[in-house]
Amino acid sequence: MKTSDFNFDLPEELIAQIPLQKRDESKLMLLNKETGKIEHKVFKNIIDYLNEGDCLVLNNTRVLPARLIGEKLETKGKIEFLLLKRIELDTWQVLVKPGKRAKVGTKFSFGDKLIATVIDIAEEGSRIVRFEYDGLFEEILDELGSMPLPPYITEKLEDKERYQTVYSKHDGSAAAPTAGLHFTEELLQKIKDRGVEIAFVTLHVGLGTFRPVKVDNVLDHKMHSEFYMIDKEQADKINKCKQNGGKVIPVGTTSCRTLESVANEYGLLKEKSGWTEIFIYPGYEFKIVDALITNFHLPESTLIMLVGALTGKENILNAYKVAVDEKYRFFSFGDAMFIK
Repeated sequence: MKTSDFNFDLPEELIAQIPLQKRDESKLMLLNKETGKIEHKVFKNIIDYLNEGDCLVLNNTRVLPARLIGEKLETKGKIEFLLLKRIELDTWQVLVKPGKRAKVGTKFSFGDKLIATVIDIAEEGSRIVRFEYDGLFEEILDELGSMPLPPYITEKLEDKERYQTVYSKHDGSAAAPTAGLHFTEELLQKIKDRGVEIAFVTLHVGLGTFRPVKVDNVLDHKMHSEFYMIDKEQADKINKCKQNGGKVIPVGTTSCRTLESVANEYGLLKEKSGWTEIFIYPGYEFKIVDALITNFHLPESTLIMLVGALTGKENILNAYKVAVDEKYRFFSFGDAMFIK
């Protein structure tokens, strides 16, 4: 299977730069994964396609204000850090620009509250750094950091909360689980009132989610690693839905990857946490996921491969062609698709 099989033409003007004023007013494409049939709705109509006994699974990770601008202590040269993942309490893997300034032993300052020392060079040129500070790291980060918006978004984000889901809870992501950005608290309440169970998992999204696959053969791609958690109460909710014949519907590829990482061969979950490198592409047999709410993804990315595994490659590529023709908005602040 070739990476180029998942390429498509995307006009630059269809890449959404800012969120809509109302979260649930985005377009919604309905895609029947068996027949390929397509319908066009508005996201708040999603409630009409969720049934009593189904279980909607949300990723409640919260995006860290992980972009830090500082300077090299010795020379005062400007530096930019992007926090990727926490390794230990004060030790992080980070991306550094420009990287040539970040040799092992180099110190950087961010305001007068945070010092970072490079202690190792990691995969793909990222650095392992140790931070020194007084007080709470999260409070300092909230004061000094900015949202790590994807590279294809060039407009300034006026309200940082618009890059968070309304149910975000656990700090740790370098990117938002963007399929969840369409939900409002009011819409979620209406979904609950309909008799749909809502369960939460946590997967801290890494920047690898934005990267196109760089090898010709899909099977040669090495997935990035992301930390996940699911507790017993949430696992039991999802298992009960499955056992009673309801549909398990993750919101976003991150929720989907978490469920498929944890489920056993019988499609059952248990309390678990750890790191997943699961790579889902056409030919994969889903163990627990029945349907999926997702956004429109980058060409040749692992995310379009994942949704293609659920729909079949021909169906997903046709749906993306229709989305371009119908002027759907793409990527993080873009429109949504319900694969049912």
